[in-house]
Amino acid sequence: MNKPAARRSIIVLLIVINVLLALALLVRHTTKKEESVPEPELEQSYRANYHFTVPDRWKNDPQKLIYMDGSYHYYYLYNRDYPKGNGTEWRHATSVDLVHWKDEGIAIPKYTNRNGDPWSGSVVADDLGTAGFGEGALIAIVTQPSADGGKQEQFLWYSIDKGKTFAPYGDKPVLPNPGSKDFRDPKVVWYPPAHKWVMALAEGTKIGFYESSNLKEWRYTGDFMTENIGIVECPDLYLMQADDGVMKWVLGASANGTSSGKPNTYAYWTGSFNGMEFFPDHREPGWLDYGFDWYGAVTFEDGRADDKFKHRYAMAWMNNWSYPHETPTLKEGFNGTDSIVRQIGLKRGGNDSYRLVSQPIEALNRLAGRMDRFERIEVNGSKTLNVTGDSYRLDADLSWSEIRNAGLRLRESADQSRHVDVGVFVEGGYSYVNRAYTGHPDRSGRLLESRAPFDRSKKYAHFTVFVDKTSVEVFIDDGGIVYSSLIYPKPGDKGITLFSDGGSVTFRNVVVRHFGPQS
Repeated sequence: MNKPAARRSIIVLLIVINVLLALALLVRHTTKKEESVPEPELEQSYRANYHFTVPDRWKNDPQKLIYMDGSYHYYYLYNRDYPKGNGTEWRHATSVDLVHWKDEGIAIPKYTNRNGDPWSGSVVADDLGTAGFGEGALIAIVTQPSADGGKQEQFLWYSIDKGKTFAPYGDKPVLPNPGSKDFRDPKVVWYPPAHKWVMALAEGTKIGFYESSNLKEWRYTGDFMTENIGIVECPDLYLMQADDGVMKWVLGASANGTSSGKPNTYAYWTGSFNGMEFFPDHREPGWLDYGFDWYGAVTFEDGRADDKFKHRYAMAWMNNWSYPHETPTLKEGFNGTDSIVRQIGLKRGGNDSYRLVSQPIEALNRLAGRMDRFERIEVNGSKTLNVTGDSYRLDADLSWSEIRNAGLRLRESADQSRHVDVGVFVEGGYSYVNRAYTGHPDRSGRLLESRAPFDRSKKYAHFTVFVDKTSVEVFIDDGGIVYSSLIYPKPGDKGITLFSDGGSVTFRNVVVRHFGPQS
């Protein structure tokens, strides 16, 4: 072999050796990297299993549902540009059972006329065609910030395609602002005795009343002044028959009573209404929920019932204006959950008073899959059930002789350091829901435990608790006390523990009905 050929052979051999060494080092490095960096765990979704959630972006106030052609039609405030853009519009969903929902898209788009975005309002079926758009047309009276200085005024939108889309009735308000800063959230009802429409309107700390024969022209008739519950929003007005047969008008509003130790949810008064003014039985309001997250509530008729006055339905936005954007669901691109739909009734109490009671609607029971049942459990201290879950209904009867405190620890972590507590503090005379020991949206640390009066002479309590991915809703005894609150437990926190303090408690008829995701 000549020298040039030998030199070329040596060079080729060196190149091959270097390539093989590089490949070996690369394989070794890659193998070590794969061994040292484990596969990331997929986070479990925070989207609720059986509560209504916005498909994407943002939702807040629900609007009063109407029943038409075998379905409930639900409109709610939606912001397609959240979190970077502002302005709400009305998005539409339908349901036949108030549990399963079908998205129907945008019904009233924002910024399509001179008066900005549509806010809360009220939809009615104009069966007699009083507004001139035909019998059965759907009419929405909606608050918008007018083009004339952004004042809150009431505008009319109408639908002649069964609520799929609404068109504006011009750019002028049907109820101009008389000079009030707060002048919004119209609730419209038909008043048969006078064959007219009646509107309740939120005006700061009062609720104004107006009348109309055609939904286009409104006249002021009177008002109702509230006390110590802040600015009222989303008023409500309806007639109900109590369990003793007496007919009562109910006036409701979303309000904030925290300054006087009251809830920040839905206040209501029972009384009489003459088509022009409301006269309460008592000045102090009742509260339809004692939790932190049941706001902008609406009530609506059972469209399938022959007698529409014995009960009606209620639902609310599960959030609080103290922390509207504090939610891990933003990582999944949405922020907005509603409470379950409840059935509400009116019961007579002592001192000739009447109060609203709530029960979960029967359709929710049809969601149940696996069921765990315990007939009797004696607890003096704590007892952890051999049951776990993050989406279920739990029922339990508690009885005792002498105790200080008793209840349930739900969504509990394996080490029992994290949980949401539902109980009765007999010594203090109140029931409660405490979310201080689990994830929650209140960064201030003030809204951690909600309370309601409990008769300490009683020796029993019944709990019905609905738990979902980010919420807990508690019905106590006959539903006179209800709590609705957001919680954000870690996905793996699924334990259930019964507890008592200061004595022994008998837990009877403990039933856990597990719910899966709904299609």
